[in-house]
Amino acid sequence: MTQKELEQLFSQYGRIITSRILVDQVTGGSRGVGFIRFDKRIEAEEAIKGLNGQKPSGAAEPITVKFANNPSQKTSQALLSQLYQSPNRRYPGPLHHQAQRFRFSPITIDSMTSLVGMNIPGHTGTGWCIFVYNLSPDSDESVLWQLFGPFGAVTNVKVIRDFNTNKCKGFGFVTMTNYDEAAMAIASLNGYRLGDRVLQVSFKTNKTHKS
Repeated sequence: MTQKELEQLFSQYGRIITSRILVDQVTGGSRGVGFIRFDKRIEAEEAIKGLNGQKPSGAAEPITVKFANNPSQKTSQALLSQLYQSPNRRYPGPLHHQAQRFRFSPITIDSMTSLVGMNIPGHTGTGWCIFVYNLSPDSDESVLWQLFGPFGAVTNVKVIRDFNTNKCKGFGFVTMTNYDEAAMAIASLNGYRLGDRVLQVSFKTNKTHKS
């Protein structure tokens, strides 16, 4: 599904402010996940009622449509989660399973309004630096790769370790090249439960722990 097709599908329910389909950086194909932001919350609700569980023209399977943020928020952003995959789209190893997990997970996150259209900190010149807090002591770099890889191009990950024990101190950093993908990753992973911990994910600021 292209971005144009996505907008055509949802535009019948109201005025679309922004739309986005996550694209595989290698193949250029759709990752099967898209975002639509409506002008009004009622429009997003109607889109969810009308399209959730439906099978659009050309789709092999029904799609799942749900709020990407808490419906009580003023922002009206619906999440399109396509449950069909191109046979040619492949994820290396565990990333495939991570992508599937996010695709079906309920998403209850704060409004993304603060992430959109603002001059936010986090840009490093080589990409957007993301702060990940509340990691378990046994977390390593592979955990961060697996968490953020499905959302776009990741150029660097770093888990901050205790000098004496070599265990994770509870936080780390991820650098992504694309702002939109970084914002989507933050929106999806902030509040995400990893094991028995709830992650706090945000753009790195000057007040964030220094690496």
